[in-house]
Amino acid sequence: MAQAIIQRGKRRSAFSRGGVEAKLREELERLKAKAGLDLDLKVVLEPDAECELSGRVEGKTIYIYECDEERALDALRHEFIDYIVSRAVEPYKEAANKMIQFVNEAAYKRKEEAVEALKKLLP
Repeated sequence: MAQAIIQRGKRRSAFSRGGVEAKLREELERLKAKAGLDLDLKVVLEPDAECELSGRVEGKTIYIYECDEERALDALRHEFIDYIVSRAVEPYKEAANKMIQFVNEAAYKRKEEAVEALKKLLP
């Protein structure tokens, strides 16, 4: 799954981690229900004022790095939408990668054939 990146702005550092985590979990459940998708996603809050990212998706986990509650919720919404969009384009990415692999293998085979043919021209 592609990792989504949104740049961070200024943020406040004082907040209740447990309260924000609970709100993020509630918001994720609300988003999943509203989208009508049965997704096995979870959200993890790892506040880091020094991190350049607001959040990212890795596998089926959304990591949120914001220290401000509203920014954290906004980052969650962004990453959730990114996850859904990435899922939609994943088959195209897989097909393109298979085609590239096939072409690479065919090109390598032809190159090896050319090398062997050229070797026969040498004394």
